[in-house]
Amino acid sequence: MGERSPLLSDRPGRILVGMEPFDELLRGVRADGAGVRRVEVSGTRAQPGLTLYAVVSGEIEVLGKTAGPGDVLVVRGSVPVRGNATAVSGTYEVMGPVARRLAAVLPDALVAPGTDGCAEFYGTLGTGETGVVADRLLDWIMVCALREWFDREHGTGWLAALSDEVVGPVLRAMHERPAEPWTLASLAAEAGVARTTLAGRFAKLVGSPPLTYLTEWRMAVAADLLTESSATVAAVARRVGYADAFGFSAAFKRVHGFSPSECRSRCAATA
Repeated sequence: MGERSPLLSDRPGRILVGMEPFDELLRGVRADGAGVRRVEVSGTRAQPGLTLYAVVSGEIEVLGKTAGPGDVLVVRGSVPVRGNATAVSGTYEVMGPVARRLAAVLPDALVAPGTDGCAEFYGTLGTGETGVVADRLLDWIMVCALREWFDREHGTGWLAALSDEVVGPVLRAMHERPAEPWTLASLAAEAGVARTTLAGRFAKLVGSPPLTYLTEWRMAVAADLLTESSATVAAVARRVGYADAFGFSAAFKRVHGFSPSECRSRCAATA
């Protein structure tokens, strides 16, 4: 297949480890439709959520970004799509507070470059496959595209801060272990720096203080748990670091504007 492309590397398995951001994003995106499908792109619009185009031939242009044969274009939101191209496409609905929080840091359009070999591979898809295999193929292409973009651009906000030697370890600790009784001191210890150093650097890169970000992350995780499981409020509280349901409920309402008990119906309706 010629020169190896980032999209056809052996790296996709990395997303299955721990609680990396794209892990959580893909847990919260649902394929809208019957998996892989071939589309003729000409004056159409991307659908709400995330839309993926793996280009087989021709070119697609979205918001000033152009994808050619072998490239993958990921579009966020409903925007005009121009060009004369054949592509394998899939649309994803972003479900749940955690996935929406992660998707919000993506650009409106990103292009992950590929090769002629990629185009040949995509050309073998979209011939009527349905079910689990087709969905997993779309997921694999999506993950490779997102990771290639992240490695190249590093994103913005907290996503970019993941690569920082001080803030990165702290963010990963929060994401992976939200139940721990974190304090500013214990978070600073994760990075091996003083509390003042962490507080200043974290706020500069992420845009909020460490403990504020931690609370928002915990409440996003909690909302997903309340929506997707039958766990009690007290059980969810413990899973996100609260010893009692009362303190958890107060924090949850402060962040979301409604109580955990209301979340099961309200979050499910907007998921």
